[in-house]
Amino acid sequence: MFLRSLTILRNEHTKGNEYPFSIPALRNLESLSFRGNVTFFVGENGSGKSTLMEGIADRCGFNTAGGSRNNAYEVDASQSALGDHIRLSWMPKVTNGFFLRAETFYHFASHLDTMPASLRYYGGRSLHEQSHGEAFLSLFKHRFGKKAIYLLDEPEAALSPARQLALLKVIKDLEKEAQFIIATHSPILLGYPDADIINFDVHPPQEVQYEDTMHYIITRRFLENRKRVLSELFEEEDGD
Repeated sequence: MFLRSLTILRNEHTKGNEYPFSIPALRNLESLSFRGNVTFFVGENGSGKSTLMEGIADRCGFNTAGGSRNNAYEVDASQSALGDHIRLSWMPKVTNGFFLRAETFYHFASHLDTMPASLRYYGGRSLHEQSHGEAFLSLFKHRFGKKAIYLLDEPEAALSPARQLALLKVIKDLEKEAQFIIATHSPILLGYPDADIINFDVHPPQEVQYEDTMHYIITRRFLENRKRVLSELFEEEDGD
């Protein structure tokens, strides 16, 4: 493990209700420790997990639009609003790694096409020539290596359930010599053995067990009682 903890640096700018400290989880967060090589951030949309992930990427020196230290390109609204307010504690510090930002991955793939020599690190062909899911998996299998930190923001966005399992295998193969911090809504990814899960739906964020995440609870209930869940859902809509 490389990144041990992060601390929010408090000053006059962090005491108000301006973004990103308008987000309750971030307004109440003082510090966060990483105890293992695989950590998941979970929470509803807008809970702050992706904002914190972006801030960590900024402090790591990664392109906050997605990529590593070596990828220089710009995407609108990709700058971190939190990065200047974060201090990271390392042991030891690493500079190798990658920030996957699912929503701007198209722009990253276009950036790579301007550097054909780099494609050998991503499976040997343009990521645009592959399906979205194939491109993600090509990145994971060919670009990821040892002694690095990988920040993945909703990697399941392009992955089928079978390919989410393939990502878990990539993580397992690298876990002893790489660190992963992953923001996700996927109950499949969250099931990774012995991972730490940080819940951003409580303020400040706190560790939660897999079976206590809403992702697991809702998915299990749906799979075990699909007709009942849908019946209750549609009755509520009819009642409105």
